[in-house]
Amino acid sequence: MRTGKSRVESVLIAAVLAFAAALCLLPIVHEIALSLSSNEAVVAREVGLLPVEPTLESYRQIMRDGTVMRALGFSVYLTVLFTGIAMLLTTICAYPLTRPELRGRRGIMTFIVITMYFSGGILPLYILIKTLGMLNTEWSLILPLAVSPFNLIIMRTSLSTLPDALTESALIDGASYFQILRKIIVPLSLPIIATLSLFYAVGRWNTFQDAVFYITKQALWTIQLKLSYIVLNNTQPEVFIAEGAESRLSIVPAALNAATVMIATLPILVAYPWLQRYFIKGAMIGSVKE
Repeated sequence: MRTGKSRVESVLIAAVLAFAAALCLLPIVHEIALSLSSNEAVVAREVGLLPVEPTLESYRQIMRDGTVMRALGFSVYLTVLFTGIAMLLTTICAYPLTRPELRGRRGIMTFIVITMYFSGGILPLYILIKTLGMLNTEWSLILPLAVSPFNLIIMRTSLSTLPDALTESALIDGASYFQILRKIIVPLSLPIIATLSLFYAVGRWNTFQDAVFYITKQALWTIQLKLSYIVLNNTQPEVFIAEGAESRLSIVPAALNAATVMIATLPILVAYPWLQRYFIKGAMIGSVKE
């Protein structure tokens, strides 16, 4: 009787999870279908979950647009650079906070937690970025977000689970704290480093508000900023095309937007499987202290 009840519960849980997964996947499938469908099918709103009159014209037009590909390349470069700097700063900030030799570390942690609830606001941050001369530079998209208090706390918690005997034996052998961090702590913390790297990379990749505030040069546009301009500029033409008016576009905006979304999503989808094996283990290590 108990076994049968457990099976029913398992089936119900699996059904709920499958339904939730479908809700997440269906919009993506629809976007793929739009990007691969013909103009006529998109305008007639005939596209559902499968492409209608499949074509790659949307992707060909994006490839011919050098600004989209340049924005995509810059976003990849920016994300890699940002993730590297963010993980470096997070690691070297978190490790000292695990050492009992550091006086006042509880107070430091209190100040770090406070920043999760209070900030100076957008206007003071813009004034600071402008005063530092970082407008229209890649550093305005890197430094303000380089250390996340939430990720720092997770890293500190993870590092605090490592045995103190490792550090003590290395100190007895004459190793410095930086040597201990580089040769012992970091190799043993690869799961949490991979997990937080994914957090930082996805966060940077999805953010475009700071680019709107700080960037006016097209050479520094991210793919998200470019996508937002494409969506805003192509909203009205779709109405005119649907009414039979001529357009300078060779592909309707809905299909063009969908193709741009898929191209913007592709790098994260490619990178995620490489880090997936570390993800669950790293998240568990960083969230529960033994």
